[in-house]
Amino acid sequence: MTEPLCLLTVHAHPDDEASKGAATVAKYTAEGVRSVLVCCTGGEAGDILNPAVDTPEVRENLAVVRMRELNASVAAIGYSQLYLLGYHDSGMPDTETNRRPDNFANAPMDEAVGRLVTIIREERPQVVVTYGDDRKFYPHPDHIRVHEISVVAFDAAGDPERFPDAGEPWQPAKMYYTGFSIARVKALHEAYLQRGEESPYASWFERGFEERADRFTTMVDVSDFLHKRREALLAHRTQVDPNGFWMRLPDDVVRQVFPWEEYVLARSLVDTGVAEGDVEDDLFAGLRASTSAKR
Repeated sequence: MTEPLCLLTVHAHPDDEASKGAATVAKYTAEGVRSVLVCCTGGEAGDILNPAVDTPEVRENLAVVRMRELNASVAAIGYSQLYLLGYHDSGMPDTETNRRPDNFANAPMDEAVGRLVTIIREERPQVVVTYGDDRKFYPHPDHIRVHEISVVAFDAAGDPERFPDAGEPWQPAKMYYTGFSIARVKALHEAYLQRGEESPYASWFERGFEERADRFTTMVDVSDFLHKRREALLAHRTQVDPNGFWMRLPDDVVRQVFPWEEYVLARSLVDTGVAEGDVEDDLFAGLRASTSAKR
């Protein structure tokens, strides 16, 4: 007897769920897959990037505003459930916020892992999507900590000796890292330039993005759900200027030049059915007929 399919994603801040894999989640939600979001912090240390909403009232109530934005994004994407891990935004290194004892990066490792394990055991996902260890290109302490707790929780959730009070053990079958491939960035960069637009990706190349080695194993076609990604991004009014560079490339252009969201299969306890060297097109490859793990 198989379990209903469930996808659990782990993100650092409100808006990360919109910019990383939102269309994929919308696609699986439309298929009837239960989708669960774990947001680890409240994004309290974020800047206000949309001048239209940069007001004293918003600045004074940023945590409340960002939660309201997160809920609107969750609704746009179609997540079945939102969990807040309950930590304060860690900010960047060498800031006052980064020294707060209640921030995510300073939380005891076992405490944070235990909170995530509790959610995994409650929701019983076959697939967990999280972040890789990208300390060079974007070394935000909260993104680093998302990676750290996710890789531990993946195994700990299935181990009855770990966190015995956190619910019945459940072992996820696959873990993915979400990210942006060089192919995507180049395609979108060229699309901006061809339209006579300044490309927001120009700075990525200046920071050495092109020098990284792509390891993406999985490309999910999200052609029909790009509008959901846009809707989710625009829900984060403090973070996304609707007239800014990021939003100027129409979805029909994106659909033509790069209609995929890409992932790295970091762990798999099932035979995906995909030949070595081939690219997966489904996060649930190997799980559609059975959720039995390899022994």
